[in-house]
Amino acid sequence: MQINALAEKLGWKLLTECDGSDRTAEGCYCGDLLSWVMGRAKADDVWLTVMGNINAIAVAALADVSAIVLVESAVLDSEALARANQQEIAVYSTDVPAYETALKVAQTLE
Repeated sequence: MQINALAEKLGWKLLTECDGSDRTAEGCYCGDLLSWVMGRAKADDVWLTVMGNINAIAVAALADVSAIVLVESAVLDSEALARANQQEIAVYSTDVPAYETALKVAQTLE
């Protein structure tokens, strides 16, 4: 499923210029320890995290995730926003906790 379609279905708010319409969601990964995510998230996963800094954008690019979803209304800082826009990485926000968001992603992708 295209990221932008998944985001619309689940009510996520787009924070970046890129909406992920060129990427598909194949799965979901939850995690906030960046080195752990870098080694375990799969390409085309939707990454659920509270990390809204420039390092998260770098990890998203290295892991080739399809999008970042900041859960629990976590904030994307201005430096991270600029880098995400530069690298065309879609970042969304939701007020829903990671566990519930992961369940919704899994149900939607079934």
